[in-house]
Amino acid sequence: VLGTSNFDKCDAPDKLPEEAPQTIADLFQIHRDLNKKNFLEGYHDSVQAMEEALNLFNLGYLSVELRALAERLFFALCRRLQRITAELDYVPEELNGLPNMLSDTYFCNFSVFQSMPDSWAIDQLFPIMPIHRLTEVPARRAVLGDITCDSDGKIDQFIDLRDVRNTLELHPFTGAPYYLGAFLLGAYQEILGDLHNLFGDTNAVHIRLSASKGYEVTDLVHGDTVTEVLDYVQFRASDLLATFRRKVANATGIQRQEANMFIADYVAGLEGYTYLEGEAAR
Repeated sequence: VLGTSNFDKCDAPDKLPEEAPQTIADLFQIHRDLNKKNFLEGYHDSVQAMEEALNLFNLGYLSVELRALAERLFFALCRRLQRITAELDYVPEELNGLPNMLSDTYFCNFSVFQSMPDSWAIDQLFPIMPIHRLTEVPARRAVLGDITCDSDGKIDQFIDLRDVRNTLELHPFTGAPYYLGAFLLGAYQEILGDLHNLFGDTNAVHIRLSASKGYEVTDLVHGDTVTEVLDYVQFRASDLLATFRRKVANATGIQRQEANMFIADYVAGLEGYTYLEGEAAR
């Protein structure tokens, strides 16, 4: 996991700007007055107010700053609704989707299209779980996003005991190394991978189970380098490096030491892994 996105910072402001239209004032009032007696009516009113705000924005009558304020108020209200419904014995059907709507996104250092193509293509479910911090209770609900630029590079369906669930229970991300395991993939999924966004094969390890040691890592298979992937699509690393050297040599305003550093970083990038590594991954 590289980082997360969540709704924790969606708090309602103490007061509204003077130019806020009535629909935003309605959201502000609904959030302030929300309680266990009027929560369902408040939810319906907030959905209507949010739709009106989006219509005003689409027609050019609402600035992007005021749209952001409307969304901030709406999600703050939904978080309050989630806390209210958590204390109820019965949750109205229209509010059952709140946990999914407010779920976190955990961004992971892999490509769904390369490593788990059937997850995207035919909705195949693979077992996914944290592989450490197992003595801690997972307190967050999340979906997974990969590091590609494609909005379909995500996993939002997970195996459950009786049905399919839309979020995965994970531990709070602190910035420290946090790893998830996806199981039952193997060579079949890897062969289907298509170098989407030029992400190559991942590193792989061979593990042998034994009665005495439990398990041991017997072999490490390195994934593709940037140079190898570029070669698949007819870009020669030597030509790219020569072009880069010329550009650095012709650049003005940089010292020789800086130029050498730029070239060294470029070479390291060509020889490195196609996924994030080193400082970038931390």
